[in-house]
Amino acid sequence: MVFGIFMAILDIQIVASSLEQIQAGLSATRDEITWVQTAYLIAEVVIIPLSGWLARALSTRILFAVSCAGFTLMSLLCALAWNLDSMIVFRGLQGLFGGAMIPSVFAVIYTLFPPRLQPTMVIVVGLVVTVAPTAGPVFGGYLTDAVSWKALFLVNLVPGLLVTVLTWLLVRVDEPEWALLEKIDFRGILYIVVFLGSMQFVLEEGVRKEWFESREIAVFSVIAVLAALAMLRRELTIDQPIVDLWAFRDFNFTVGCLFSFILGIGLYTVIYLMPVYLATVKGLNSLQIGQYIMVAGVFQFVSAFVAGPAAKVLDSRLMLALGLTMYGAGCWANGNLTHEDAYWEFFWPQALRGFALMFCFLPINSLALGTLPPDEVKNASGLYNLMRNLGGAIGLAVANTLMIQWNKAHYAKLREAVTGGSPVARNLLEELQGRLAAAGVTDPELAAVKQVHGLVMREAEVMTINSLFHALALVFFLALLLMPLVKKVAAGSDAAAGH
Repeated sequence: MVFGIFMAILDIQIVASSLEQIQAGLSATRDEITWVQTAYLIAEVVIIPLSGWLARALSTRILFAVSCAGFTLMSLLCALAWNLDSMIVFRGLQGLFGGAMIPSVFAVIYTLFPPRLQPTMVIVVGLVVTVAPTAGPVFGGYLTDAVSWKALFLVNLVPGLLVTVLTWLLVRVDEPEWALLEKIDFRGILYIVVFLGSMQFVLEEGVRKEWFESREIAVFSVIAVLAALAMLRRELTIDQPIVDLWAFRDFNFTVGCLFSFILGIGLYTVIYLMPVYLATVKGLNSLQIGQYIMVAGVFQFVSAFVAGPAAKVLDSRLMLALGLTMYGAGCWANGNLTHEDAYWEFFWPQALRGFALMFCFLPINSLALGTLPPDEVKNASGLYNLMRNLGGAIGLAVANTLMIQWNKAHYAKLREAVTGGSPVARNLLEELQGRLAAAGVTDPELAAVKQVHGLVMREAEVMTINSLFHALALVFFLALLLMPLVKKVAAGSDAAAGH
């Protein structure tokens, strides 16, 4: 099951570094090809909160096996896609099946395993959830360079079949409640799908369409708000809700979801910012970028061997505070880079962030799910995972918007300093003109001005991404103010398991 969700989470980001090749293969435009990723994300966000009800109705075994089989089939169809429209449909269905698998594993931790083994299993699942998004672009870039973009999907086939068969044969967690299928709340499902689908669309496409200047974004925003209100009213008043929002009555669960949201902001925004910085400022290709960002994944793996034993002796509140502080410090250090900085200047901030993730994830997971009664864990697991994904989606939308605005502001500020009256600018232009003239360039003056413009654009980009890393660090430092709300959860105790 863990291997299954590794594939599902990996596939969120696996196409990120290969969109240009997929675009060429499907004869799509730059704007159109982003839907290969957007379709997966929208479908995944929609299905995650519904997975708790599906697991109760069908049983964990049937839901997971069917979802993994569907995910594997859609992976094959993605590789065989004949045009952009077919690819978007198959990617959406792939996200739907993949998203249904993720919360099931979290629920199994607190229903199948005894309290003494729960912290260990949280670490195993936590590694998958945090390492897979980092590994996605790296693995995807390697496969595309070595084989072709179709390999991004074909690589799922053999593992997918194995996971499907083994889950069907070996997993015995619960029994299906077929009676739930006789009273399906179709209106509730409709409201949830419309609300989450519209919101994810707005977050994904808002930056590109300049937010509310686009009529399309404004319409979908209104639809999302109305569907959210209808969903809240429906799910809080019906006897058998599809998504039991009353789980938020548990204070620990609510605070855990809040921290999961913050962790999602950090995890997915950094995964976006690092490749952008390395590609635009350093000019690296996808394989070189992979060598840089794999550092965080390595240290996430290393931290598992430290965080596990630490959870048994450290107060969970202290552990969480330590994790938030380390992650914030890693982001802050990443925000002090220049265009000249190379591998080792990137190494230590990433190492610190990667090491911090398990110190955040372990106490947050125990806080959110560790005190719930076993019969509520399936539903709550869907909501908990949804909060992390929403944090990532909102974090990316805000980061994209700020990147555009701050880039313009930094460029305008630098442009004011680069004038004919500036001795430094004048000397640089004269030096560049001399070099270009010696190289035989036909119009050295114009070429020199273009080079200076490129330098100013590059420095504006550096300043912008540094500012975004500092803003991200502040989010994690401010999250420390929420620590008084956190109640101690003793990892591995009977209380922690809700037994």
